[in-house]
Amino acid sequence: MTTARRKFTQEFRDELCREVISTSKPIRDVAESYGVGHETLRNWLIKYREANGGTETELTVPERARLKVLERENQELKAETQFLKKAAAYFAREQR
Repeated sequence: MTTARRKFTQEFRDELCREVISTSKPIRDVAESYGVGHETLRNWLIKYREANGGTETELTVPERARLKVLERENQELKAETQFLKKAAAYFAREQR
């Protein structure tokens, strides 16, 4: 027994792609809410981005600078967190 292949209009496909892009929802969530396979939606999204020139824009100079600052801050916070975890483990062992 084979199931008939469902056909979706181009407008429906484009609408789902625009929803994924505009809301930044995961592809899987949008696909499940509309009853479409997530891999199918992923393929539609690839084709949509190719046809519409993509949606990713080049970062401006101030945005790049801000990103660099945030990445540095993130790295420092991760190092601080690692240090605090090690210190907590050390003092937990010492109390026993």
